[in-house]
Amino acid sequence: MSEQQIRPWETDRDKLNKLELVKLERDGLDIIDKIRKLAHQGYGAFSEEDLSFFKWAGIYEQRPKGNGLFMMRVRIPSGVLNKEQARALAAISRDYGRDLVDVTTRQAVQFHWLPTECLPDVFDRLEAVGLFSYQACGDVPRTIVGNPLAGIDPDELIDTRPIVRELEQHFLLNREYSNLPRKYKTSVSSNIYNTGHAEINDLAFTPASKEIEGEEVIGFHVWVGGGLSAKPYLAQQLDLFVRPEEVVKVASGVTTIFRDYGYREKRHHARLKFLVADWGAEKFLEKLIERIGPMPKKGTDRTVGWNAGYFTGVHKQKQPGLNYVGLLLPVGRISADDLDELARLAEQYGNGELRTCNSQNILIPNVPDEKLDGLLTEPLLDKLTPNPRTFIGHAVSCTGIEYCNLAIVETKARMLAIANWLDENVELDTPIRLHINGCPNSCGQQQIADIGLQGAKVKTEQGMIEAFDIHVGGSLGPDPAFNKRLKGRIPAERVAPVIAHLIEYYKANRQPDEKFHQFVRRVGHEVLQTQLDQILATTA
Repeated sequence: MSEQQIRPWETDRDKLNKLELVKLERDGLDIIDKIRKLAHQGYGAFSEEDLSFFKWAGIYEQRPKGNGLFMMRVRIPSGVLNKEQARALAAISRDYGRDLVDVTTRQAVQFHWLPTECLPDVFDRLEAVGLFSYQACGDVPRTIVGNPLAGIDPDELIDTRPIVRELEQHFLLNREYSNLPRKYKTSVSSNIYNTGHAEINDLAFTPASKEIEGEEVIGFHVWVGGGLSAKPYLAQQLDLFVRPEEVVKVASGVTTIFRDYGYREKRHHARLKFLVADWGAEKFLEKLIERIGPMPKKGTDRTVGWNAGYFTGVHKQKQPGLNYVGLLLPVGRISADDLDELARLAEQYGNGELRTCNSQNILIPNVPDEKLDGLLTEPLLDKLTPNPRTFIGHAVSCTGIEYCNLAIVETKARMLAIANWLDENVELDTPIRLHINGCPNSCGQQQIADIGLQGAKVKTEQGMIEAFDIHVGGSLGPDPAFNKRLKGRIPAERVAPVIAHLIEYYKANRQPDEKFHQFVRRVGHEVLQTQLDQILATTA
């Protein structure tokens, strides 16, 4: 950020929290050079303040803090990977990350166990293939999520890959945006089924059209102020139509407003959603137009539904004769060898691309009809199946206490156990989305699940044990709403049978084609609460 520029928040330092005062003295992105220079000396070369800025390089201290091991997140804009990038990720994991790679709910990739000394080498390896961990965390524009099918999607109005690339270039390492009040998340999708989860992003672009001077123009509508965490907000739509070539201008304007007017007094009250909630969409739009100039009003919204990011199976692309094959990564976790093998399959059967999904799964695009049978008989697809069972096929998990300093319970293995138990014991002909999170911070996006599980602890005669709060009825798209908590904390080992009872009640009382979240809203939260009370009373 230019030294000559004085931002509005700088004039009243009494309203800045402790980290904001430090951010006035040092740019978060400077930590990248410092890591490059000092990492060979080991963990002890960095101060506590330095470590707080590691996030700007995409790095968190792994649990437990102080052991010199790190969790690193890598930006995968819109989830598009080529085979060289996939192999580079696999090699980094194999050499430094104990063969572990996690795909996140924002289509990013996450490593664990990285020692301090390896960080510069990891930066270099990523950059060599056009990938970056920079700004994957921190108070900056994060990785841009979007449509994993961009460019191949029969249900998209335009190919958003060039727009995402332009936005990525605009935001990445741009010091105009290296000191935002908090993290800042962007979504771009032209898929009519809202594959970018627009409502839970700080800034989102969704497909729209408008007649301008007698011609139908394809573009976007704009949403601002969405976000999850302890106080989730759905984004608000602005009365604005944006042509594809104007996306960067609008994104820059929205981000600048957040930078200059976002709240910096309390960290938990600093996301853009709080400013938008206070201002309202109309005032926010006025401020935006002051910065970017006149824009057309809204056109026709072209979103017609919601795909929660699930693309498993074989599907036709918009290009005749080509297919994409969606594969299950159970709770988003894959080994280095399997990722390498996926890169080989993508090269042999497709065009070398892979796409990560916000459901933590992965797909191989551009598979010609004549190569499909060969791909589907590959041994790896016995493990990463395109035809998963119902519950494991719709299960999402955060990192959990295994690595994350914020989590209070184990999640990945727990969700695997719950989903597999349900698949063995409950027959169901329609998907139910299960999300689990080890704390209220929502990396597992538990608020948008049909059934969301949030980790907690309960006191028993045997001491404190892991438990979960159950939330029901979340969805995005038409009629979006976050799920609501049912009273009654469930010990971890009882979660699967309790969910089974709720699902049996749903099966017995649903209407034809009624999805679980629709059922919850029709019968009412209180009815599900009564069911849970009865379940807990009879199975205690």
